[in-house]
Amino acid sequence: GMVAVQSGGQNGGWAMSPAQTCSQGNWCPYACKPGQLMGQWDTSVTSYSYPGSQHGGLYCDDSGNLQKPNNNKDYCYDGAGTVSAQNSAGSDVAFCQTVLPGNEDMLIPTNVGGGSNQVLAVPGPDYFASTAAHYYINPPGVSTQDACQWGDESHAQGNWAPYVAGANQDNNGDTFVKIGWNPIYTGSNLANNKPNFGIKVTCDGGDCDGLPCSIDPSKGSVNSVSSQQSSSGAGGGDFCVVTAKSGSKAQIEVFSAGGNN
Repeated sequence: GMVAVQSGGQNGGWAMSPAQTCSQGNWCPYACKPGQLMGQWDTSVTSYSYPGSQHGGLYCDDSGNLQKPNNNKDYCYDGAGTVSAQNSAGSDVAFCQTVLPGNEDMLIPTNVGGGSNQVLAVPGPDYFASTAAHYYINPPGVSTQDACQWGDESHAQGNWAPYVAGANQDNNGDTFVKIGWNPIYTGSNLANNKPNFGIKVTCDGGDCDGLPCSIDPSKGSVNSVSSQQSSSGAGGGDFCVVTAKSGSKAQIEVFSAGGNN
């Protein structure tokens, strides 16, 4: 189930920065195919704190051999399967997941083709330190190859993408889905030009709390969210959260701003 990320760098396809290498004495995180989670990390780390939060993947020991730290899990395993991405915007959309445990760069690629639906990786409470999955949602037409790497303010993609999302499932089987503005984007000159696409959470059958929860830049200013329960997060990025009750599923839909949506 492993997939290579930006394989042109020294990382050799591991979910690490291009200049990083999987070498002796280091942890080597990796990416899994869409809908799946990395099943290996430092099992002695039980809380989200540095430096243990970077100890994901396989451990390269002093002899240069890769060690599998968690024999009770596969290298990659299916997430909860309760959240999917729906692309109603036409061109392909890149959802770039951050590497956690790892360096938390948005390197893990999920491509959602135009008119298609793709299951996203949603961690349950058994995942590393009960953390959630985080995604950067890029403009339609930007490939995962270009989007799922560290960028700069010249393009609204990668870590400068307009929107972010998160998801996780608790012990009761409830799934929490968050969408919001990326504070890196809203605090930059990129925000002078509104995105040409929006996102919203919909309930894919069953019972969901927190609707409506949407961002349509054609109907509001940058950093505005359409929700009865919107909040402001770290860096001032506004967001909203939907809870898909146990047995229910949710979708994050990407649509063209100003359309019928």
